[in-house]
Amino acid sequence: MLKIIAFAVAAALSTGALASAKCVSHPKSEWMTEADARAKIEAQGYVIKKFKVDGNCYEIYGTTKDGKKAEIYFDTKTLDIVKSEIGK
Repeated sequence: MLKIIAFAVAAALSTGALASAKCVSHPKSEWMTEADARAKIEAQGYVIKKFKVDGNCYEIYGTTKDGKKAEIYFDTKTLDIVKSEIGK
């Protein structure tokens, strides 16, 4: 039984490699538009496969200019990176 519990905990931890980030809450009127955010992120060399709003963050799944997997959370007003995970 202990092995089953240990396996379940390990599986749960591995599925959420990057949990939600804690972005500053800005009024929506101050958010950079999604189109402008996408354009600026792509101008930095990222290839965006998925772009979404996660709480008070913009979140992308894609690749870096070097072709590495990327999951990045951005501030919706400043587009500063709040949290990121870059693969190998």
